Amino acid sequence: MHAFWHRYQTDTSRPTAQQVRRDLARRVLLPAVVLWCVVVGLGLLITGPLGNLEGEYAVNEWFVQQRTPALDAVTTVLSAIGQTEFLIGACVLAIALTWWRTRQWWYAIVPGLAVAVQAVIFLSSSLVVGRERPDVDQLDHAPPTSSYPSGHTGAAAAFYLTLAMQAQRIERPVLRWLVTVLCVLVPVAVGVARAYRGMHSPTDVIVGFLNGATCAVLSWNYLRRTP
Repeated sequence: MHAFWHRYQTDTSRPTAQQVRRDLARRVLLPAVVLWCVVVGLGLLITGPLGNLEGEYAVNEWFVQQRTPALDAVTTVLSAIGQTEFLIGACVLAIALTWWRTRQWWYAIVPGLAVAVQAVIFLSSSLVVGRERPDVDQLDHAPPTSSYPSGHTGAAAAFYLTLAMQAQRIERPVLRWLVTVLCVLVPVAVGVARAYRGMHSPTDVIVGFLNGATCAVLSWNYLRRTP
């Protein structure tokens, strides 16, 4: 496991363009196709034979009953940090800073790769499944994509979990654990916020997190490294 977390430290060799293309195809694109099938399959199951899981409506109603001005304000911020515009800017900044610090472009692009792959799976599966948003009062303007899976949660999981992996380079144990825990909790908080604000059902959030987390792992492991 140590070799996995520190794979870009134990092998700092510069890959060739051919190696990058080969590894991307084999270690990211092919697994991503399988992931897309899983996400779409679950979505069609939820909206078809399972009849949209009636118990989910009770969960959405419970969130509505918990609403307060303070929680509305907090979830507004949490929802915003999962937005596409925010994460694109955060990705550009993270890539630039990592590239500047390590001089390893093949390592620096990992967060951007994770978010990009997640976005392709999210957008295409959303079109195929086409699930309606929860039938409750919604606190945000609904984007043109369907409810399933949660794009905010998926993008946040892809980006912040990648940062959690990069945080394993931090030498101070307390700081390393603090940053890691925060990066793991952020996408969870984003998912809860999206359900609280009436934008997604629980399964939208769960599958969105699964999509983003898987893309983070695939992207972190995209390049062959020799410890």
